[in-house]
Amino acid sequence: MKKTLGTYLIEALEAQGVKHVFGIPGVHNLELYRGLAASGIRHVAGRHEQGLGFMADGYARVSGGLGVCFTITGPGVTNILTAMGQSYGDSVPVLVIASENRRGEIGTGRGFLHEVRDQIGMARHVAGLAERITEPEQLLPALERVFRSIRTGRPLPAYLEIPRDVLKLDASHLPVPMRFAEAPVPVPPAAAIADAARRLGAARNPVILAGGGAARAPAQVRALAERLGAPVVMTINGRGLLAPGHPLAVPFSPSLEPVRALLAGADAVLAIGTEFGQTDYDMYAVSDFPQPRGLIRIDVDPDQLQRNLRPELGLLGDAGATLEALLAADLGSPPAGRGVEAAAVARADAFAALPPPYQREVGFLEVIHRALPSAIIVGDSTQAVYAGNLGYASPRPGAWFNSSSGYGTLGYALPASTGAGLAAPDRPVVCLVGDGGLQFTLGELAVPRDVGAWTAVIVWNNRGYGEIKTSMLAVDIEPEGVDVGPPDFEPLARAYGYAHRVVDTLAGLEQALAEFGARRQVVLIEVRAEAFE
Repeated sequence: MKKTLGTYLIEALEAQGVKHVFGIPGVHNLELYRGLAASGIRHVAGRHEQGLGFMADGYARVSGGLGVCFTITGPGVTNILTAMGQSYGDSVPVLVIASENRRGEIGTGRGFLHEVRDQIGMARHVAGLAERITEPEQLLPALERVFRSIRTGRPLPAYLEIPRDVLKLDASHLPVPMRFAEAPVPVPPAAAIADAARRLGAARNPVILAGGGAARAPAQVRALAERLGAPVVMTINGRGLLAPGHPLAVPFSPSLEPVRALLAGADAVLAIGTEFGQTDYDMYAVSDFPQPRGLIRIDVDPDQLQRNLRPELGLLGDAGATLEALLAADLGSPPAGRGVEAAAVARADAFAALPPPYQREVGFLEVIHRALPSAIIVGDSTQAVYAGNLGYASPRPGAWFNSSSGYGTLGYALPASTGAGLAAPDRPVVCLVGDGGLQFTLGELAVPRDVGAWTAVIVWNNRGYGEIKTSMLAVDIEPEGVDVGPPDFEPLARAYGYAHRVVDTLAGLEQALAEFGARRQVVLIEVRAEAFE
């Protein structure tokens, strides 16, 4: 029996362990769906392609695997590019599989349906790998390159496009798809490891900077920190690598002066999987982050290893494997430093440096953590998220992430929280979003209902773009375009079958979350933001 390439693709994805695909079917990508219902892959239908990309991003972050999207030619691709940009900025592995016009139609300018002058060219700007499949034999090698790239290098979005006529071609002669062989995990040379161990072991006041690239290596980060007595400063995507209460944990942004002071007092700084980007290290563009003394960097990407700040020693390799090698090396007998004391001072001074509204908003986040200790908090660019990025102590890696770092898009939190929940169905998910940001992807409010999600959508309602309004006033600009009224959330929630609560106190928030945790349902919690700002 003839097997089309579209059906063969489903088999190949299933062989690689793909469990979910986020997609919207259309006339141009119908052949991607021919074998899907009979497979073990669950299809999740979004309401807009941008939402698909955000769902896949949240899914990839929580699962540690690949988020996969199906989209159509032309507008489907242009719609998903924004989501790919966010994933690229935060190094999240998402695979977008798009259709294209027939091979003889591409680039002709003859006005075919969904025609774009250079579809793959657009995708290349927000993907680490972008390829067009023109023959069935090209598919498996291309997929292997995608999976190899996310397992051995910086995990970035990938893009594969398959013309409509190619999706229909016979693939019966192709080999049965098997799981691709695991590639060796990159580790720096032994001499470089020994050099790094010598430098760190001799330091009196070492500090570790842990970014999102270390998120899969919490045990190694903790072991090395305790071995060296080194405080660990965690970036936004590195929060939780040391648990709250650990004496060496510094869950505050290196944008804050007390954290910079801690780093300035260090004689060796080990930076793990962090790009030293502005949204982590100079959040409000006040002053460039200063070059630390004795900087050693670990990164899996050779370009990232030298970008922004040049290290005295660069270690090109996987974070977990490189830290394992350091722990096995001769670190000598590190001199007794003052790491615990220095971390405690940095924590206290950093919290004191937060403006009072941000201190209250961090307290708001801590109520969420106490009420739902296992929750994953997925945020948008909204005020409580900004406060959390400066000083929220996530309980574990991957339990706090948002779109206000890197690319910095709006509309992320709602669909990304759906993806996160599908990756961890036994954990509650909190979507923390502003009323303005929610309206960017409001249509995705239907998807938690479709998938039976356990999600609390917490809407920080300040009736507009509050942060932008504040920024306008700060530079003497008459506010315009920021007082955009939100919908009435109570009937909106009811329309989708969700519970609705309004809170204006921490006690009210705690009660609403306790009810949500017990009932395992979707709830929309509307927060009167003025009570906490």
